[in-house]
Order: sequence, then C-alpha cells, then structure tokens
Amino acid sequence: MSKIAPCLWFNGEAEEAANFYVSLLPDSRINKIQRNPVDGPAGQAGKVLVVSFTLAGQEYMALNGGSRFEFTHAISFKIDCADQAEVDRLWDALSSEGGSSLQCGWVRDRYGVSWQIVPSVLPQLLGGSDESGAKRAMQAMLGMNKLDIAELRRAYEGRSAA
Repeated sequence: MSKIAPCLWFNGEAEEAANFYVSLLPDSRINKIQRNPVDGPAGQAGKVLVVSFTLAGQEYMALNGGSRFEFTHAISFKIDCADQAEVDRLWDALSSEGGSSLQCGWVRDRYGVSWQIVPSVLPQLLGGSDESGAKRAMQAMLGMNKLDIAELRRAYEGRSAA
C-alpha cells in the first residue's frame, strides 16, 4: 500500500472512471469498492462512495463526493510512452467520448482529468547535447497537440518532413 495516493473527486462517476483508467495500462486493477453505509451528502446508502484502484502500479482513490468540482491543469497525470503506438492508443482512448485534445501532448479525458501523454524520448530531444536541435524539437512540440515522435526527431536532427 502506498503511503500517498492521489484522490480524484467525482459526482457519481468514481467507479466508471476507475474502470476506464485501469483498462488503459498494464499493472492496473480495481482494489476495493466501498459503498455508502448510510444516506449522506455523497449519495444514498449502498451507492459507491470510494473506489481504491491501482494504475500502472500507483495507488489512487476515486471518491464520489456528492457535488461537482472541476479538475484543472494545475494537477495532471503524465504517462511515459515507449513508442508512437502507445502514444496513439492512450491519446485516442483518453480524448474519446467527450475528451479533448490539447497542445503539447496534453489531453483532457471525458471526466475532465488532464493527462500528459509523453514519449520516453522527449526529454532526450528537448535536453539533448545539440542545443539547436533541442530548440527545433521544442518549436515542433509547441505546434503539436498529440506528440509525433518521428516529427520531433526530424526537427531535432534538422530534417524536414518527407
């Protein structure tokens, strides 16, 4: 059990959201669903109150808090992606069904949670030894929503798109 676990506040969607999130990444699962023991601000007795879940090995809690609070970009979750196929798969899943595509690898899911879908190679391109290449890669990234690894590499290397 993690000593610290992020808590995501929902208004009746905690179980749905947790099930969606655990479907996206390996080493993810629902750990426990706690139901309201009595009627209260978070809902009627028997309704889902808290969902404890593990997402890619990290513990989380989803809480049906009883009212709607909007998520902001001030808190987001970064997913390190090994390749373009993983970037594409996660981007498509998180931006579907009411989600939205944002600049520089950010996406907001259907619940309003912000995610950064980041290729593992990005820190090497933006912080590489070739300062001019890093600047070109940064400029390329600033013009993208979903990050394109091949295009970022071309920019770093000073090659134009084919």
